[in-house]
Amino acid sequence: MTDTAPQTQPLRALISDDERLLREQLQSRLKQVWPELEIIGMARDGLEAVRMADELRPDVMFLDIRMPGQTGIEAASDIMSLEGWTGELVFVTAYDEYAVSAFERGAVDYLLKPVEVDRLQITRTRIEGRLRGQASGSAPNSEATTLATDTMMQTLLNVQRQLSGAPTTPKMRWVQASMGSVTRMIAVEDILFFRSDEKYTRVQTADTEALIRVPIKDLLPQLDEQVFWQIHRSTIVNVGEISAVHRDDTGRQRVAMKRHPETLEVSRSFAHLFRNQ
Repeated sequence: MTDTAPQTQPLRALISDDERLLREQLQSRLKQVWPELEIIGMARDGLEAVRMADELRPDVMFLDIRMPGQTGIEAASDIMSLEGWTGELVFVTAYDEYAVSAFERGAVDYLLKPVEVDRLQITRTRIEGRLRGQASGSAPNSEATTLATDTMMQTLLNVQRQLSGAPTTPKMRWVQASMGSVTRMIAVEDILFFRSDEKYTRVQTADTEALIRVPIKDLLPQLDEQVFWQIHRSTIVNVGEISAVHRDDTGRQRVAMKRHPETLEVSRSFAHLFRNQ
């Protein structure tokens, strides 16, 4: 008679982010890197994350830091206070310079936006290693558990302090564009899209266009990310001005505009923004 190895249940995860597209992007990349991981739910804010964590008790939680209602840091503190909580927490942040050092000092897992597949693989390896250690070890030592919890809580406090002092990039309201001897002031809400070449960035409105010497990478942080999406390394589009997204003869996605005849190519890197197309 031979011994049969016990069947292990797949790990279960929750994703919490107030941006639907970012939730779906992380889910897609997790399926790519960690196909055995079961995504059992997606929360839209910190309060919903705490409620779902209490109800579903996932093995892993991916928490965005800045969410409405309750931040990921505040949600994590509440989740760690849940009776019997043993899950792993992974924070997702766009604020590298302000939070990462605090995370690293506290040995807390974090991912930087946009989440890269290689970095996600490292997170998977770390989490699986810790969970294997828990499974093979003896009953947890209450003193060690308390110390680990206190260390995590202190790390969260440090990150919260860092973020509360982090300067935010002011959002652009006007674009100054020289047109011959005239400098035009173009309201950002009137702009349909920005498109760059090697030297200039074209600013397109419904009735005119202008050229500025500001590259796309410098424009992007100054624009409202809810309104302006980057769809190509050389193109940022006003989402409210999109009429449709279609595929051309080569299978590439192209964006049609409501008030301009030009169509704009969507590169593969940004195809997830229009995943239903």
